[in-house]
Amino acid sequence: MLDLENIEKLNREDLSKAINYLIESDFHALIQLLYRIDINENKLKETLHNNSEKNAGDVIADMIIERQQQKEKLRKIFKQQNDIPDDEKW
Repeated sequence: MLDLENIEKLNREDLSKAINYLIESDFHALIQLLYRIDINENKLKETLHNNSEKNAGDVIADMIIERQQQKEKLRKIFKQQNDIPDDEKW
C-alpha cells in the first residue's frame, strides 16, 4: 500500500506504478494521499491538463517528488532558524 511512511523510499518508476494502480483501483485513496502530501488540487488539475499526452502516474509522481523536496528545503530553513544558543532563547 502506498502511504506517507514509505512514499519517500520509492523511486520515480515505482511511485508512478503505485499511483497508476490507485487511479485504477482506489481513486479515493489516491485523493486522500495527495491531500495529506499537500498537493494543490488546482495545480494538479492544471498540470494533468497541460500534460494530457503523458502518463498520469508519471505526472503525479513528479509532483509528489517536487512537493517532498520543497518540504525538505523548508525543514532545513526552519531548522537553521531554530539553531539559537540556549542562553539567547527566551
